[in-house]
Amino acid sequence: MTKGEDSLPLYRSIATDIQTAIERGDFADGSTMPSENELTVTYGVSRGTIRQAFAFLRSTGVVSSRRGARRQIRSGPRVQSMSELVSFSLWARSLGETPSSRTLSVGAVPASGVVADKLGVPEGANVFHTHRLRLLSDVPTMLESTYYPESLAPLIAAIDLDTQSITDRLGDHGIVFADAEHAIAAVAATSGEAELLGLAPGAPLLRTIRRTTNPLGEVLECSIDLYAAESVAFVVRNSLAAGGTSRVGSRRDT
Repeated sequence: MTKGEDSLPLYRSIATDIQTAIERGDFADGSTMPSENELTVTYGVSRGTIRQAFAFLRSTGVVSSRRGARRQIRSGPRVQSMSELVSFSLWARSLGETPSSRTLSVGAVPASGVVADKLGVPEGANVFHTHRLRLLSDVPTMLESTYYPESLAPLIAAIDLDTQSITDRLGDHGIVFADAEHAIAAVAATSGEAELLGLAPGAPLLRTIRRTTNPLGEVLECSIDLYAAESVAFVVRNSLAAGGTSRVGSRRDT
């Protein structure tokens, strides 16, 4: 570690040293990091300090980890195209990842703010809400907060939200997610969001607010999704013939 790092907390100095080694090419993209025991010997510190260093590296997107497995060097964010409408599960499988979910809450809630506007219902009207942590191969990647018209509540309530795709299961009933409008913004993670995603409070997130309709133009959902910024990059394709891209100011409505 360099002299200029003396003022940093010990775990930050170790994290900086590891990141420098990665940037120098000592570790290839996707390679496995040394174990905590090996690094405690290398740096002469406790395992707790090494874990703090890894937590910092994970919050900045340098390394990833899976439960029960060694940490790996990240090979860069997964790219998600905005030119086609696919579910999280289908997108994950197209990358060779295993999608999974952890349901945080589900049930009827009153619509307010942007949700009422996107669903086209009066403020205070009942809508059906699902809140899930979405994972790519056991790595927390996105917080998904989705609101549906009350008419879809019985169908969604019958779905195993931890193991099944809502889009796929509704498709079995002839309900097709045909068109979507996305609003994308950068926001800072709250302490609760950061804890669920394994990030530091204030870490950057990519927020998408999506309004999806069926082939008849009827609204099926409003989803407010928060992606760990180092986990995904969005690709948008447009052309002069298709018209201009809209840019608007935003505030953090939910």
